[in-house]
Amino acid sequence: MLSRAVADGAATERVRTEDGGAGSAARGARVLAGLGRGRAWFRSFRRTRPFWGGVWLVAGGWTVLKFSLAPMRLVVSTGFDGIAGYLLGGGMILSGLVPLAAPQQRYTFGIIGAVLAVVSLVASNLGGFLLGMVLGVLGGSMMVGWGPKRPARRERRTAARSGSGSGEAA
Repeated sequence: MLSRAVADGAATERVRTEDGGAGSAARGARVLAGLGRGRAWFRSFRRTRPFWGGVWLVAGGWTVLKFSLAPMRLVVSTGFDGIAGYLLGGGMILSGLVPLAAPQQRYTFGIIGAVLAVVSLVASNLGGFLLGMVLGVLGGSMMVGWGPKRPARRERRTAARSGSGSGEAA
């Protein structure tokens, strides 16, 4: 009897191991499918917004903000010179993030971000020791220059032919 119980236990353990392996493979497939969907969503998001301009403008704003951090007592006692780094860096970060949510505002916030970056040269530690200013101007100009992705040339030709063909028939 004892040998039979041991054999049944071993068989049950083999079944559990095989089922666990199948469950693990299915779970891995679901994770990979989820990652694929997430990557496709991010690619679509990135291509429909001035993503890289926003990234560079936020990086420039963070640099200006980082190089102007000081204790609050010093910031308050120095007046605008102390607060300028916070205002300019925060404004550059905000100017980089808003067009990601509302791409139609890219011109306005791209220009505002570039102007804040240039002003930071004078008002805040040489614009984050020139690095923040350069990143901010680069990001602002990329935002202004960005445009929605146009359809491929082949698709435009097909659309033009079908549009002209239907116009002739009418």
